[in-house]
Amino acid sequence: MKQGSLSINSENIFPIIKKWLYSDHDIFTRELVSNGCDAITKLKKLSLIGEAELPDDNEWKITVRINPEEKTLTFIDNGIGMTEEEVEEYINQIAFSGATDFLAKYKDKASEDQIIGHFGLGFYSAFMVAHKVTIDTLSYKPGAQAVHWESEEGMEFSMDASDRTERGTEITLYLNEDSYEFSNEYRMKEILEKYCSFMPVPIFFEDETKPVESPVVDAKVSEDGTATEEAKEEKKPEPLNEIFPLFMHTPSECTEEEYKEFYRKVFHDYKEPLFWIHLNMDYPFNLKGILYFPKINTEYDSIEGTIKLYNSQVFIADNIKEVIPEFLMLLKGVIDCPDIPLNVSRSALQNDGFVKKISDYISKKVADKLSGMYKTERESYERCWDDICPFIKFGCLKDTKFCEKMKDFIIYKNLDGKYVTLPEYLENASEAKADGEEKAKKTVYYVTDERQQSQYINMFKEAGTDALIMTHNIDQPFITQLEQDNDTCRFLRIDADVAEAFREEGSEEELAKETEALTALFRRVLCKEKLTVKVEKLKNAAIASVITLSEENRRMQDMMKMYGMSNFGDMDMTNETLVLNAGNSLVQYVFENPSGANTDIICEQLYDLAMLAHKPLDAEAMTKFMERSNRILGMLI
Repeated sequence: MKQGSLSINSENIFPIIKKWLYSDHDIFTRELVSNGCDAITKLKKLSLIGEAELPDDNEWKITVRINPEEKTLTFIDNGIGMTEEEVEEYINQIAFSGATDFLAKYKDKASEDQIIGHFGLGFYSAFMVAHKVTIDTLSYKPGAQAVHWESEEGMEFSMDASDRTERGTEITLYLNEDSYEFSNEYRMKEILEKYCSFMPVPIFFEDETKPVESPVVDAKVSEDGTATEEAKEEKKPEPLNEIFPLFMHTPSECTEEEYKEFYRKVFHDYKEPLFWIHLNMDYPFNLKGILYFPKINTEYDSIEGTIKLYNSQVFIADNIKEVIPEFLMLLKGVIDCPDIPLNVSRSALQNDGFVKKISDYISKKVADKLSGMYKTERESYERCWDDICPFIKFGCLKDTKFCEKMKDFIIYKNLDGKYVTLPEYLENASEAKADGEEKAKKTVYYVTDERQQSQYINMFKEAGTDALIMTHNIDQPFITQLEQDNDTCRFLRIDADVAEAFREEGSEEELAKETEALTALFRRVLCKEKLTVKVEKLKNAAIASVITLSEENRRMQDMMKMYGMSNFGDMDMTNETLVLNAGNSLVQYVFENPSGANTDIICEQLYDLAMLAHKPLDAEAMTKFMERSNRILGMLI
């Protein structure tokens, strides 16, 4: 029997690194800039504990330099640098992490700054876009010799002395033909903005093919009238990133305008956010961030948000569902958590238990903010409600703990435009027992389309009966949850039934007689053998007819449509009820004159008018309605 250790070499690991380790090729920028940040952070730590000396005029920086003509891309830092031995150890041995080794050695001596890199594979992401990579590096150590390293396709390398004279590391990528885009100024700035906007070291950008700007010269006239030239101070280049972004500050340090400006800058949204929540936690994990509730002021706005996740100010991804509760992905914001356990490529999370605690904390902070607003800033809360209710209701559907915290602070607009809670509405609601129910429940009427259901709304207002405005798509599943959580009430859409408050007392025998006669008449005229007709005596004699639709059947139909079961699209046509008002003169005419010259046209018009108040007519029915209306007008003159 033969035993031994498995070996991994560049021939079999590089194809994996180049094709499978990172899903996005532009991510090499993040990895190489992060390495530069690490090199600077390491030297800062060594300086702090007295193991390295720095010049008085030292300025930390990373430079990203492009050359569109030569198709090269260079990353330069003035950090710790490497000796020949360290290049052998950290570059030539794939997957041996220099950052991990450094942390192990100095973890008890200094801890002010985070080391970004964890895996030692980041450098090799350069070979996803370059056929050749060179390194020129000079260690901070006194008397160190500069080293030049280069490799083509990552398979073989060569090392030699370098002519570099400045401390730090310069990595040059010779881009392959498919990656020339990365030597374009606008493309690289876009990538740097995406991944490096908040990295903790200033990042500067240079284009080698563009001349360096000369100092500006102003012509001025002296007192004796002679012209003089005065050179203005040369403008210093500005870093591309913000090394101490707003979310790294404590909330007390931030102003309202700073929060708004940060929102505009990061999300390019010039509508002001409704409000925001500043997260700032040090224990049991380190988490900082700002979550914004965006304003949604048109029905066409998407409510899909963007939560940017950072690890030590390095961008990781948008909307990672393990960290961000699903319902909060409707928000916009940034979250930075150095403690998040990432995999090798930083594209996925590990350690679900720890990550779940972070998610629960974020959810709790949002609930605390919203409930606090309800209690102390009720007017502001109500002004924001139409915009924030989708977030809150979605949260209640998705998160039981969040629902428990928020259930007493959910408000509803009523027919008078005032906001009430569900208990406040139920105080004035009447009890009724529906078919099959063992005990009476209070009925909650609701509106899903104020314009389409305007006739029903007017009937409710005239009768002094209230209803809740619930017009958002999320309201339907939310209503179902409310009924499940509260067995003392049931929800009926405003057009589901003719409420008792609308009726007048009448002879049941007479109403039954009219119902039987008019059912036969309307079925014949409309050619609808399954049409249900019901005659009621309504208080408002001006109303001739209305359509009601079974709540249960309508919900079933909505659910089937949602799941694409279009063959059930006309299900409502077999479950609608045409309610005729026995106190209306037109209804009495057709009842008393079933064979009259104008009876058929009146029946058709009564049905279409009721349907128009219920939902839009289809194209054929609308054409017939218009033609019939013109005929009726012609009869009048």
